[in-house]
Amino acid sequence: MSAGARERQDREFYKGLKNTSLPVMPNVEKELLEKNVIKLTFTITQEEAQPYFEKAAERISQQTSIPGFRPGHADYTVVKQRVGEMKIMEEALESLVRKSFVETILAENIDTVGSPKVDVLKLAPGNDVVFTAEVTLMPKTKSLADVKKLSVKAQTTKVEEKEIDLALRDLQRMRTTEVRATAEKTTSLKDKVVIAMNMKLDNVPLEGGQSPNHSVYLNEEYYIPGFKEKLEGMKEGEEKSFTITFPKEHAQEFLAGKDVMFDITLKELYHLQPPELDDAFAAMMGTKDMTTLREIIGKNLLTEKEQESKSKEEKEMLELVANKSQFEDIPDLLINEEINKMILELQRGVEAQGLEFDTYIKNLGKTLAQMKLDFTPQALMRVKVAIVMREIAKQEKIEVDEKELDEELDRIADQYEEAKTKEQVYSPQYRDYMEQILRNRKVIEYLRGIIIK
Repeated sequence: MSAGARERQDREFYKGLKNTSLPVMPNVEKELLEKNVIKLTFTITQEEAQPYFEKAAERISQQTSIPGFRPGHADYTVVKQRVGEMKIMEEALESLVRKSFVETILAENIDTVGSPKVDVLKLAPGNDVVFTAEVTLMPKTKSLADVKKLSVKAQTTKVEEKEIDLALRDLQRMRTTEVRATAEKTTSLKDKVVIAMNMKLDNVPLEGGQSPNHSVYLNEEYYIPGFKEKLEGMKEGEEKSFTITFPKEHAQEFLAGKDVMFDITLKELYHLQPPELDDAFAAMMGTKDMTTLREIIGKNLLTEKEQESKSKEEKEMLELVANKSQFEDIPDLLINEEINKMILELQRGVEAQGLEFDTYIKNLGKTLAQMKLDFTPQALMRVKVAIVMREIAKQEKIEVDEKELDEELDRIADQYEEAKTKEQVYSPQYRDYMEQILRNRKVIEYLRGIIIK
């Protein structure tokens, strides 16, 4: 969970605690520590704490068998005689600490991140209750960039004919018929093969380099240059071993520039029979003719490019604002949470491609700790961007009205049929999350109108 989401959940919980009937008026001393941490020292008198002790005694009586009393009906004095006053104070401590902390951060409008670190200094019969709570403050900007003096050049987008040709070939491949080859037929660079593959480095099998049924389209570029040419002229059932030198700029650093041995068995051979790219093909795709199909593809590609360009412009714009702003100390908590979020995003993307995340990391020649270290600068930038967007929203009074939020939640809920999923869409936590998303969108549009030239 992100720091912002957890903060919002905490504040909802705090508001609920604030509305409880138990009173507390602690004496609080505040001390600002390094790394944007505030230390609160609470002193609660016996009189202020007594209602919490009585509630704790009631809970104990419900959980403890006390002769002569039904569960929950023994009074405070009886429970104290039964279990001891210290036991009651220990039972009351959590609710007393939570209530005191909540009252203070709400009353003082202290903007916090994460949970407090609590240390109990004094908890003894006949004494005040004294404890400290150290909590990280939400960082702010020391000085926000003057966005009116910033500019980012708008990107121009266009679609070239070769890009439309490539998209057409993709459609053609989707409609291509695969015909199993007869015995003794050999492969050509127009075929598809299914192979069993075993990759070795220094005669040691590579982890993740084994595949019993690996498909290769010989009419397409393969990620290992020179590999598909080695398969030309093979027959079904034939085995072959060869060595390929990986490119020096290969993505997997531990393989870059290395000689890798391949043991191959060709299991299946298919001749590919693609349809002609003509008006009949266009009709098959639901359009009038090839001219119309090319126009539609061109428009779709242009829309995709415009969206990509817009995303790049906005990323450059937000990072520019962050780089031109100055910040208070940014706590490690926020950076670590952002790193973990980035790792999770990467893991989901890798697994969506059918790959094992642990294998993917090993193939990169890195450990998870090294990847987290690599992500640190980007995570720091993402945190800074979130802070400046929050500050701009406050300064410019950019808000999301209830009607706008309701309409967005209704739109999202309409996409689902399950009642449980719809219920989650309307939950307070998701509502709060969507309010932040919509507010960020408004901040971005506000900045676009000023910075993108």
